[in-house]
Amino acid sequence: MSEAVLYDFWRSSASYRLRIALALAGIDTRPVPVDLPTLRHKTPEHVARNPQGLVPVLEIDGDRFTQSLAILDYLDETRGLSLLPAEPAERAHVRALAHSVAVDVHPVCNVSVAAYAVELSGREEAREMWMRRFIAPGLAAFEALLARWEQAPYCTGAAVSLADICLMPQLYNADRWGADYSDCPRILTVKAALDAHPAFAAAHPDRHAPG
Repeated sequence: MSEAVLYDFWRSSASYRLRIALALAGIDTRPVPVDLPTLRHKTPEHVARNPQGLVPVLEIDGDRFTQSLAILDYLDETRGLSLLPAEPAERAHVRALAHSVAVDVHPVCNVSVAAYAVELSGREEAREMWMRRFIAPGLAAFEALLARWEQAPYCTGAAVSLADICLMPQLYNADRWGADYSDCPRILTVKAALDAHPAFAAAHPDRHAPG
């Protein structure tokens, strides 16, 4: 089997999701940092890997993949991670929970989007205000959606699901930007359980920071 290579940025939410899944699958990868603040993702070299100029990019099984949610599906299907239930209706509910942060909150809190808010306003503090404006309500909605499942101890039961993998990077961003979710007891319980999970600990941005 060819070497697996992960092009990512340590603080990227999408990259963080993928590192979690790779750790769950026990897949060793050769990391290639792509520094977003210095626009390394916009270089011809990286755009040749991903025409969108985004991270992560995963080279594995003789192929190259982009878009973190699509890659998570691939790893789930090829490595048997059981990130989604087998029953179609329940599968849709778990996917909707995961997408509530990965599809609805994360894109508007992307680094480039927040930077544009600063550019438009001319105020650096607009970045933090922007992040809080979207992250806190998104997490409150996630908390309400969690009521469908028993707390045992992860988002949707006793096993890690796609929802857990999508939630934790958003909580990292919430903590980074001071978005308050202290009134979300179920999220706090899930976070405590996932903080203790070896795959989530191994994938944490602090473990992958440069230097």
